[in-house]
Amino acid sequence: MTKNKAKIGVLLVNLGTPDSTATGDVRKYLREFLMDGRVIDFPFIPRWMLVNLIIAPFRAPKSAKEYRKLWTDRGSPLLFHTEDLRDKLIPKLDSNKYIVEIAMRYQTPSIENGLKKLNQANVKKIIVIPLFPQYASATNGSVADRVMEIARTWQIIPNITFVNNFVEHPLFLQAWEELGREMMAKDEYEMYLFSYHGLPERQIRKGSVDGYCQLSDKCCGNYTKKNQFCYRGQCFHTTRLLAAKLGLPEEKVLTCFQSRLGKDPWIKPYTEDIIKELAEKGIKKVLVFSPAFVADCLETTVEVGEEYKEEFEELGGEKWDLVPSLNSSDTWVECVKDLVVTNS
Repeated sequence: MTKNKAKIGVLLVNLGTPDSTATGDVRKYLREFLMDGRVIDFPFIPRWMLVNLIIAPFRAPKSAKEYRKLWTDRGSPLLFHTEDLRDKLIPKLDSNKYIVEIAMRYQTPSIENGLKKLNQANVKKIIVIPLFPQYASATNGSVADRVMEIARTWQIIPNITFVNNFVEHPLFLQAWEELGREMMAKDEYEMYLFSYHGLPERQIRKGSVDGYCQLSDKCCGNYTKKNQFCYRGQCFHTTRLLAAKLGLPEEKVLTCFQSRLGKDPWIKPYTEDIIKELAEKGIKKVLVFSPAFVADCLETTVEVGEEYKEEFEELGGEKWDLVPSLNSSDTWVECVKDLVVTNS
């Protein structure tokens, strides 16, 4: 390829993070995040009132304390792990062919700024990779929505390709297998928990194809063309694939969902309920995976790694270990490289 030939732009997009642990910055982040109509799918006025009059004012101080537990000298782990992923990916791609940028769906660096850089480079194509393994309207869908909202204002719109999910990608599974085996080599566990971020049940039903969704093992027990974009179905499919690669007995594997918000029912089973059930059964040692996240963040390090651990131990559990996220592991970098190349 000659140097004056148009390149392909790659935009890696993660969820987002406050700019700091200050309550004001956390409140700003929460407002932008929760005002997304794909996250809280209410009409604008009731959504605005709920977010700006109830959730953001009262939740921000508590969330700020949680972020302080997470913050490091490098700042937010979600951000610097995404930066590390980019920095390790760039040398693996042909610099004469690709330009790589990162963005956060909420806050900085923004999708708008990432796209602006690619547009100014006159790329012939943009590959957008939302860093969410399982498709959901509130994550992958929201990224696509925002990208197209920005791109539609351009006079010239290049070819734009979205990677909607990658739950079955061999290198994604291998990266988790490697991390899991590393943890399993250190100890023996009685149960293996796969905890995913939750979503309101109504959002799952909205995406049901031909009335297929029943929010149960009857529909999520198999991965088909009718539930290929059902978030709950993808999560159970991810668990089955990873458990098989790790050789875990079916009776020792559980899938559950965390991070509920509000009073509406969210997809089940809830991680909190599973913790209680395990304690009641006398289970003492649990290894936890969080395969809905590819970078350690508040939901993994603090919620799963600390808060759920404390709950489990208070109920009599002895060992609750969390498998680290993929972050910028070598195999995960290879996976992202392959996603780029195969979509070029």
